Amino acid sequence: MMNTKRSTLLLSFCLLAAAVVTISSSKSALTDHKPTEVKYPKASAMLSEVAMNTYLHCNLSQAELDSNVFKKACIGFFNLKARGKVAPSPAILTIADLSLSSKKKRLWVIDLEHQRLLMHTWVAHGQGSGGDIATQFSNDNESHQSSLGFYVTGEVYQGKHGRSLRLDGMDKGFNDHARERAIVLHGAPYVSGQAIRNLARLGRSFGCPAVPTALSDQIINLIKGKTVLFVYAKTADYRSAYLDENAANNLL
Repeated sequence: MMNTKRSTLLLSFCLLAAAVVTISSSKSALTDHKPTEVKYPKASAMLSEVAMNTYLHCNLSQAELDSNVFKKACIGFFNLKARGKVAPSPAILTIADLSLSSKKKRLWVIDLEHQRLLMHTWVAHGQGSGGDIATQFSNDNESHQSSLGFYVTGEVYQGKHGRSLRLDGMDKGFNDHARERAIVLHGAPYVSGQAIRNLARLGRSFGCPAVPTALSDQIINLIKGKTVLFVYAKTADYRSAYLDENAANNLL
């Protein structure tokens, strides 16, 4: 009986994050691809197993997403969802790994509910964060640096970069000034293969996670409406309450 229940979780859960919290209530040129209530697993080991099941099912290793980064993103997603910070559906998780070279496609949009990689493409970091690889991060206005951490997507609007998506930083001291800094997701011509050929890296933003112009509308449509974006880099300085795996399990 226990094995049957566990198997059902692994096949239908699609990730902790895809569950409905019961506490209160294209493949395109650059890409790469285009709800039911279930019970949460009861142990950290199960969390890891379910995350790995989704990682393997989506073939994220081939898409060069580090499994440890994916697990961190999933833990944060679950904590945010349990606290009612994100929409009940769709269960969309976006990850930007700024520890990688900007020449690599280091942005992934993942449908956790259906275990599908929806988008895999380039993303720019802030010009104050470094050249090809981002090494410095800030929450300060006018720093022109990227801010690490978990974001929840806000409203769509028309700005100087065209159709753009506002972001709300969830990590106090690391990215919670995103609104006042106008850190948003938008398209930019300097995020392209041509830019890499010209500069030997992507162009850089003022701190925004800028994406290819040709894909910006598609990405915005996929992730708008209170979904999770996790901006990651290898740094000892970053801390987040949403990365507490024990806290996530205690919410079950």
